[in-house]
Amino acid sequence: MKKVVLAYSGGLDTTVCIQWLKDRGFSVIAYCADVGQGEDLRQARRRALACGAVKAVVHDLREEFARDFVIPSLKANAAYEGKYLLATALSRPLIAKYLGDVARKEGAGTVGHGCTGKGNDQVRFEVTLAALAPELEVVAPVREWELKSREEEIVYAQKHRLPIKISKKSPYSLDQNLWGVSIECGALEDPWTEPPEEAYRWTRSPLASPKAPHYVNVDFERGVPVGVNGKRIGLTKLIQQLNGLGSRYGVGRTDLVEDRLVGIKSREVYEAPAGTILQTAHRELESLTLHRELLEFKEIVGQRYARLIYDGLWYTPLKTALDGFIEQTQRGVTGTIRMKLWGGTAVPVGRKSKHALYRKNLATYGAEDTFDQKAAAGCIKIWGLPYRNSGRVHSSHLDR
Repeated sequence: MKKVVLAYSGGLDTTVCIQWLKDRGFSVIAYCADVGQGEDLRQARRRALACGAVKAVVHDLREEFARDFVIPSLKANAAYEGKYLLATALSRPLIAKYLGDVARKEGAGTVGHGCTGKGNDQVRFEVTLAALAPELEVVAPVREWELKSREEEIVYAQKHRLPIKISKKSPYSLDQNLWGVSIECGALEDPWTEPPEEAYRWTRSPLASPKAPHYVNVDFERGVPVGVNGKRIGLTKLIQQLNGLGSRYGVGRTDLVEDRLVGIKSREVYEAPAGTILQTAHRELESLTLHRELLEFKEIVGQRYARLIYDGLWYTPLKTALDGFIEQTQRGVTGTIRMKLWGGTAVPVGRKSKHALYRKNLATYGAEDTFDQKAAAGCIKIWGLPYRNSGRVHSSHLDR
């Protein structure tokens, strides 16, 4: 019998996938990855075995996810199409890597996932597997099966006596992990409709957040957040703490019509409280410690980096090369940013760093000013020389 390792979430789709694969002669090994989605994966493991999986493997990948995937994205200031902080996209190459590892360990020649044919995740899983385990075949039941709706999946599950819990179906499709929540479907499919409050999972409405602002200091070392309010804290706990704090103040909501890799424009709503606080603070610290030309070029790199993540190209030569550049830029990105959280916003209001390029004696208009203002005339003359010449040429042509 052929073995297949299935990326298993415990939901309806992947639960039905187990039976569907069994019907086609596969021996199914369920693989569950904890990337901070807040679900009881022990229950998912029991459900997989009850559905007929011969084995269920569960890995806690939260620390690795935060360290090796979230942090590189944060250092790059990666935000797809300027808004999406890539929570779901960042988790897929990590899950796919372990999916391939488990398949090799178990002697399986096939891996499977429960992604649809119109989404991005299918690409992220399969391109990662192509790069890291090209010998493995991939099966995607949802792209192949005859089941056309959730209702038909439920009937199929009941027919095969699969242990599913049937409840009132939320109209929204959700994916969440340590770095954020992705929300789609339901009322969100009309781009003219304002997202209902019921769509959000983490964040309180900005209108219902505390009336008084909250200030929080975030400490960075070489671009990595290492502490809150002067207290060092582990990365995973730091993100969880800022998620809770940001959610209370309605921070981190994003409403975006984005371009999927498969060519579809899709309306998505995202929540990323910690990501919003940390990326805003990180950008501010970079503005204090990096030169203008480096900041400008790094912004271009960050946009390309975000596209690579979104398109499932994490394990590629270009991404590796960009990592080298980004890491070099972070050598002096050490310091503290004071953030003001209030009414759905996260605003930098204080910054300090031992590597700060800001010098008060040069910027001030007070008595301690050491800037040589007389030198400005010569600077302006040289800087404006090509435009002076151009102005003379054009002026003479216009007079004719």
